[in-house]
Amino acid sequence: MKAMFAWNLVAALSLCAGTLFAAPSPWVVYDGFPGPGKGKHIVLVSGDEEYRSEEALTQLGRILARHHGFKCTVLYAIDPATGEINPNVNNNIPGLEVLKTADLMIIFTRWRNLSDEQMKPIIDYVEAGRPVLGIRTATHAFKLSNKNSPYFKYSDGYAGADYEGGFGRQVLGEKWIAHHGNHGTEATRGILAPGEANHPILRGIKDGEIFGPTDVYRVRLPLPGDSRPLVLGQVVKGMKPEDPPVEGEKNNPMMPIAWTKTYKGGRVFTSTMGSAVDMQNEAFRRLLVNGAYWCLGMEAQIPARSQVDIVGEWKPTYFGFGKHVKGIKPEMLAEIK
Repeated sequence: MKAMFAWNLVAALSLCAGTLFAAPSPWVVYDGFPGPGKGKHIVLVSGDEEYRSEEALTQLGRILARHHGFKCTVLYAIDPATGEINPNVNNNIPGLEVLKTADLMIIFTRWRNLSDEQMKPIIDYVEAGRPVLGIRTATHAFKLSNKNSPYFKYSDGYAGADYEGGFGRQVLGEKWIAHHGNHGTEATRGILAPGEANHPILRGIKDGEIFGPTDVYRVRLPLPGDSRPLVLGQVVKGMKPEDPPVEGEKNNPMMPIAWTKTYKGGRVFTSTMGSAVDMQNEAFRRLLVNGAYWCLGMEAQIPARSQVDIVGEWKPTYFGFGKHVKGIKPEMLAEIK
């Protein structure tokens, strides 16, 4: 009974239109709604211990399915002993083989130590030059313990000159460096990068409208290759949208918190914001939805103001280690209407 109220996701069984089909137990599939995304398949890969990616990507998948018509498969870190979602289990994300049918991978993982069997679908997808949208800790998505793994170079901080920095640096544009704003006390305001206000990903988003409690991540400037910063992270003095910016070096220069690039010819969009509580901000949800359209080459279909209303009753859990909601299984998140 406790799990039915915790997370407030199970209570979201009240969608007014469309059909959502429950996939086999370890993941969920949201499908059956009309929209420009009809016929496109997005796979959302969660698995981090701190920022509630399991909640953020569940809601993002619902928004992309319900309001935009994409088929969305959401994958989770699963405790094989219980079948429950447990982001502290860092070596098991069932269902990654579904990436074979994906048109877009959205990834929000942190230091996953996956087997070669589970890494292979991810790397096959990426190396084929297919589009990727990375969120927050995806800059340090993997930390493999097996140095003999053929996928070891994708680990965060890989030092070899053949793939410096691993998946984060090479695919997304940056690896984990450090917190730039003070974690937990200095939130982030999104400032549109100079000259980028008309980029399709920023359609319907005003300067300063993006806000989230998670702090700005540090990156190395300039970002590599063809990376194109779209949003800069203004560090603010507190945790409220009305708080003023911090004075001094933290905002001079401001760090990019959202940018585009390519990898092997595929479009990549990265945002270092993205905790579940960040998604309470409408402009940030719009950034991710628009980013998905852009990654798929559908930027001409991004409306003047994308529909990003929360689907169902939803009260995200605040970020922090050891705070994930216990007792939730994927089938509890699959609404049937």
